[in-house]
Amino acid sequence: MSLSSSSPHTGIRDVLVCLTEEGCGDEAGTALAYGLLLAAATGAHLTVQSAAKRVTVVAGGAWGFVRDLVATENRRLRSLAQLVAESAAADAASAGVTCTTEAPYLAYSDLVARLTARARLADLTILDAETREVDLDRDLIDGILFRSGRPLLVVPPGCEAYSARRVLVAWDGSAQAARAANDALPFLRAAELVEIVSVIGEKDLSTSAAGAEFAPHLARHGVRVSAVAMSVIGDVAETLRSRAVEIGADMLVMGAYRHSRVQEWFLGGVTESLLNRSPLPLFMSH
Repeated sequence: MSLSSSSPHTGIRDVLVCLTEEGCGDEAGTALAYGLLLAAATGAHLTVQSAAKRVTVVAGGAWGFVRDLVATENRRLRSLAQLVAESAAADAASAGVTCTTEAPYLAYSDLVARLTARARLADLTILDAETREVDLDRDLIDGILFRSGRPLLVVPPGCEAYSARRVLVAWDGSAQAARAANDALPFLRAAELVEIVSVIGEKDLSTSAAGAEFAPHLARHGVRVSAVAMSVIGDVAETLRSRAVEIGADMLVMGAYRHSRVQEWFLGGVTESLLNRSPLPLFMSH
């Protein structure tokens, strides 16, 4: 079952898609196509931020030559971002989706801050998955997850077609898992099948509420839900991936974690592993 704009309980009215142009030649992804179809299905307003990273250099002996090269590259990146924004607006108009586009052109840190701030104005932000750990898109994922206060949906390559008929909810009784499931309620209510999966054997869950105890809460919200407990197979991420494939899930809902190491922030192991390799879109909250 897909979400419908006629449903009074979808809760999805503003969708943000962030695209970044870094000149690497591999920016084309699936988030925009997915977001357009999701906005069409929910009747939501779509905002597309097609962002270009402004390249900066420190003056040196060959400053004039380098400055000209950088200026040329910056014009190229800005033009590419603007073309993407124009194309997105045209595609949205063809699909009957109300769409706003912007093409911000800022230095790296300012761009991450700008898009993170824009995510606070939307019900949901959609980004392309990024496997490189040092990357603008990866910093953007981190910023929106942990500093926007809003849920994030990360779309892997090959998942252009939006669907949420079957949804897997990863549950460990944590605050992050509860937040993610609550944020995902518009999708869970509309799904034909929702399965809560608790992976046991990797950490102590004895003091946490079991998935079977959480299921009645979702059922009271009109969710068709069941709960299973699975022994860990390899690790938690691999167990969730395997179960998602087994039931033909269209979306995985999970809490996002990170931990501190020598004053630096790192994504938690399960979050990192699923971002690096997931067969389906990840709906995450922190």
